[in-house]
Amino acid sequence: STTSSSKNDGPAALIFLHGLGDTPRGWKSLETMLPSIVPRLSQLTYVFPVAPTIPISINGGMTMPGWFDVLDWPIGITARDDREGMIASKNRILNEVTQKLLVEHQIPKSRIVVGGFSQGGAIALLSAYHTENNSNNETTTNTDNDANSDDDQYAGCVSLSGWLTLEEDYHSKTSTSNMKLPPLFWGHGQYDDKVLFEQHSHGIQVLQDKLDIDITYDFYPVGHSSDPDEIQALAHFLDRLLYGNDSENNNETQNNNVNQTASSS
Repeated sequence: STTSSSKNDGPAALIFLHGLGDTPRGWKSLETMLPSIVPRLSQLTYVFPVAPTIPISINGGMTMPGWFDVLDWPIGITARDDREGMIASKNRILNEVTQKLLVEHQIPKSRIVVGGFSQGGAIALLSAYHTENNSNNETTTNTDNDANSDDDQYAGCVSLSGWLTLEEDYHSKTSTSNMKLPPLFWGHGQYDDKVLFEQHSHGIQVLQDKLDIDITYDFYPVGHSSDPDEIQALAHFLDRLLYGNDSENNNETQNNNVNQTASSS
C-alpha cells in the first residue's frame, strides 16, 4: 500500500529520539541530510529531545542517557520491558515535546511525525500506537484517547532499528477500528547484534495482525546503525506523508512494502 499524505498543508515537525547512551547530537545531521534528498523537508521543524540519565541494568546499574531501563542483552523478542520507564517517556514526549510544538510553533499533533533510533524507535512506536484503550494493565497512558479524530493521532511514526514493546497490551483491531492510525516507516539492519533483526519482522507482524496500520518497511546490510539507503527511503516517506505527491518514488516504495516479513526472521 502507499502512504497517503496527512493534511498536506501547514507547518509540520519531526521529533526524533536518540538511542541508549547517545545524545541528540548523534542524529542532528538529519536536519541537513533529509533536505539534501528532498529539499522541501527543510520546511520541517526538527526536534531532538534529550533522554534522562538513568541507571541501566545491563550496564551494572551505572547511569547513562536512556529512555527506559534495559533488562536483557541483546534485545531479542523475549526481552523484558521496563513498563514504568517506557510509559513515563512516552507521556513526556506527548505532554512536553508535542505540546511545546503546538504552543510555540502552532504545529498540531496531526502534523508531527514521531521517530527514533533503537530505544528511541521503541518509544516512537509506543507514542504512536499504544493507548489506554489497548491496555488492561495501565491506567496512565495517553491523555487523549477518548476521541476518534485524526487530530488525536501523530501524522506518522518512524522506527530505525527499534522494537515493539509492551506487546501484551495490543489486543485486536476492534478497539481502534474507527481511528486512522499513523503510517509507519520501519527500517532495520539485518546484521544487528544489539536489537536483533528478529525484532523487525516480529514487530511488523504484531502491528499488522492487531492494528490497521499502513507500514512501509525494509532492511539493510548493516549492523546496529543506519544506512544511506534507509535515510533516502525515510526522506521520501516523510515527503509523501506530510506534503503529498512524490510520485516518482511511489513505485519504489510499493516494492519495499512487498518485502516478506515471514522470511526476514
